[in-house]
Amino acid sequence: MNEENQNAAAEQQAGAQFSIQRIYTKDVSFETPNSPAIFQKEWTPEVKLDLDTRSNKLEEGVFEVVLALTVTASIGEETAFLCEIQQAGIFTIGEVEEVQLAHMLGAFCPNVLFPYAREAVSNLVNRGTFPQLNLAPVNFDALFAQYMQQRAAQDQQATADA
Repeated sequence: MNEENQNAAAEQQAGAQFSIQRIYTKDVSFETPNSPAIFQKEWTPEVKLDLDTRSNKLEEGVFEVVLALTVTASIGEETAFLCEIQQAGIFTIGEVEEVQLAHMLGAFCPNVLFPYAREAVSNLVNRGTFPQLNLAPVNFDALFAQYMQQRAAQDQQATADA
């Protein structure tokens, strides 16, 4: 996307109607399948983060966006803990083009939700008496751009195959 297109998109987004109606935890789970034995081991975990987002239209201009995080900490082959959070929000988004709407639902709204999910993960890990875990920030804009490139490549391939 060139600079003129980015500026036009930013201006359009700035004029768009956007508000947060509610942010809430939709689902939460914390498991320590190998406790108490895991507490006896040296704490050198491998931490894996899986992210997923989904959205659905509730009514005209109102959307639910769900950011799902799964954090798995393992020591060797053993799982120390598994933390799953579905952080959700209800957002009002109006008067935007389809491309902007997709960006808002796929990147902007998850960016709003991530700090809440990050705090929930940190609190759950703390309650499990594990050392503090602070998830690194996530660039949802870059992830969304990567997703759109993959979709475009798939569409091109499908067109070429047809």
